[in-house]
Parts: sequence; structure tokens; C-alpha cells
Amino acid sequence: MTQGDFVRHMGSAGSGFYGTSRQWHRVYLDLPLLLLLMLLAGAGLFVLYSASGQSVHYVNRQLVYYAVGLFVMLTVAQIPPRFLERWAVLPYLGGVILLIGVLFFGVGAKGAQRWLEVGGFRFQPSEILKFAVPLMLARYLGQRVLPPSFKHVFFALIFIIIPPILVILQPDLGTAILIGISGFFVLFLAGLPKRYLGFAGLAAMVVLPLMWFYILHDYQKQRILTMFNPEADKLGSGWNIIQSTIAIGSGGMQGKGWMLGTQSQLDFLPESHTDFIIAVLAEEFGLVGVLLLVGLYLLIIARCVMICLGAQSMFGRLLAGSITLTFFVYIFVNMGMVSGILPVVGVPLPLVSYGGTSIVTLMLGFGMLMSISTEKQRAA
Repeated sequence: MTQGDFVRHMGSAGSGFYGTSRQWHRVYLDLPLLLLLMLLAGAGLFVLYSASGQSVHYVNRQLVYYAVGLFVMLTVAQIPPRFLERWAVLPYLGGVILLIGVLFFGVGAKGAQRWLEVGGFRFQPSEILKFAVPLMLARYLGQRVLPPSFKHVFFALIFIIIPPILVILQPDLGTAILIGISGFFVLFLAGLPKRYLGFAGLAAMVVLPLMWFYILHDYQKQRILTMFNPEADKLGSGWNIIQSTIAIGSGGMQGKGWMLGTQSQLDFLPESHTDFIIAVLAEEFGLVGVLLLVGLYLLIIARCVMICLGAQSMFGRLLAGSITLTFFVYIFVNMGMVSGILPVVGVPLPLVSYGGTSIVTLMLGFGMLMSISTEKQRAA
């Protein structure tokens, strides 16, 4: 055997090893989505500094949350979609167990018991279910013939209903609704027959009055009534909405300037660094600033839609579509409640409002989207 034959032989025999080695060093990510998310995070920090009263503490903690979220997103992005599909039941069951744990060992705040505390770190398990439920539903329906039959719709509804019931007991009606919606999106994208949608509408008409009298707490009813007439209790339940709409309106077209908003800087606007942070943006940067933020959100959603359309499996399409629609609902609900067209339900503005659990779980969802986006690249 000549030296050339030996080199060619060893190169052929070792190609599998070296190919595998290269795979281990390859990082799978969706660069356009990553850049858009980093741009959104930067804008969020810029607004948070002003909304928190120039608090370096809040900004530094938010940076830590972004760093943890980025690590989670990039880690999940390296997991093949087939692996996510195979083990989808584990985060669902784990999330349900944690919700049960909240009922017995949860930490309370502001009249609600929604958190678990481990080693001084507090987190909200219900946030996990916003993505664990669609992950479970995408696995279940992705392996069936679509559109789903009555039996499959029935079992899918069981998977959807269990977590929101546990969350309502905390009580946290807003999060329960969002979890239910995230699961329903998977059913809808799977081709839920129109007759079932009609039946769901009739069921809602029956259930909503029952919820008003037997499930909703007094403060939840007051939030709904306040949406229609915030002036009825100007110094009480209507205070948040009134101050928020004042801030939004006073910003005009171009705003008052960064850190020059009176509503937030003089503490008229409550929760200015969390749920009502977009009112701070509107006051300081006006309609132009709000439109720029909305445009950035639309670019992220457009990229997510492209990932959904390019998914290589039914599981990937269902999961990506549900995550995208859930992200849109987050944005719509927050902006709706801040502007007074929806009740105040405590939904943060995605990746802009201050808060760790929300950021990390959202980045986890985007990590799954990146995993789906790079599935074809993995196969190649």
C-alpha cells in the first residue's frame, strides 16, 4: 500500500469520526431571530432605566435575567425537535406537579399564592405551562391523522383543561386563560372542525355567566367593571387605567423625552416598570416610539411565521405556530389592558417588562423555535 493509498484509506475510515466531531462543535441557532430578540432586549433595558426611576439595581437584575434566558434559549436550540417530541410529556407532568406543589407549599404575595421558593430563588411554575401545554398537544396531535377525530379532540381538551384549573385555584385567572389559549392554538392549527368551534362558542356562552357568579373573586369582577367605567372609582380600582391613559395621551406624537415623563417619574403611574411599562414608553417617546416597538414585535412574529411554514414535521409546525400565536396574544393583552380596552390581568409586555420568570420562559419558547428552524440544517 502506498502512502497515498494509506492517507485515502484513513481519511475515508475516519470521516465518520471527524464528521461527528464537527457536529459537536456546531451551534444551531436562527440568526435573524436572535438579532431581533437582542434588539428588543436592548430597547427594553433603555425604557426600564427610566420606568424604574433610573434604578441601576433593576437594570442589572434584568441583565441577569436576559443572560439566563439567552443561555436557556441557546441550550434548547441545540436539542433536536425529535427529542423534544419524544420527551414532551415530562415538562407537562413536571409543570402539573409543581402547580400542585404551589397549592400546598407556595409563597404568597398580594393575596395570591403563585410562587415556589427554592434556595432563596422564587419562580412561578404556571409560566412553564404556557409552553409545556402546547408542547404536549403538538406531540399528541402530531402523531395522529388530522384533522383530529372527536376522541382525539376530547383527550386534547383534557390535557388543556387540567393546568388552568390548578392555576385558577392560586388564584390567577389571567395566566390560566393564557395557558388554555396556548393549548387551543394547537388544536386550531391541527384543523379543528368548524362544528367543534361552534360548540365551543355555545359552551362559552353557558360557562361565562357561571364563572361570574361562582368562580370569579370580587377583585376580578371589579377589574372587568372598571374596564367599562374607570371613572366610577378614580382613586381605587380605576386609578391604574386612568393614569395609564393620561400617560399615553400626554406623550403625543413624539413624546416628552427620555426620563422626562411626569406620570412615571412622579410615581403617578403604578407598576410602571412591569405591567404598565409601555405607558412610560408612550409618554416619553410618543406614538412614534410605540410604533417602532410594535414594528419590532411584528418583525419577530414574521420571522416566527417563516419558521412555522418551514418546519419539517407536523409536530414542528403545530408547536411553532402555537408559540408564535401565544407571543402575539401576550403583546395584544398587555397593550389592551394598558390602554383600557381589556381588563387588567397582570400580563407583562414580552421581553420589555421587568421580571425573570417571564423572560426565561419566553426565551425557552424561542429556543424551541430555533430548534425547529434548524431541523433541516441538522439533517443536511
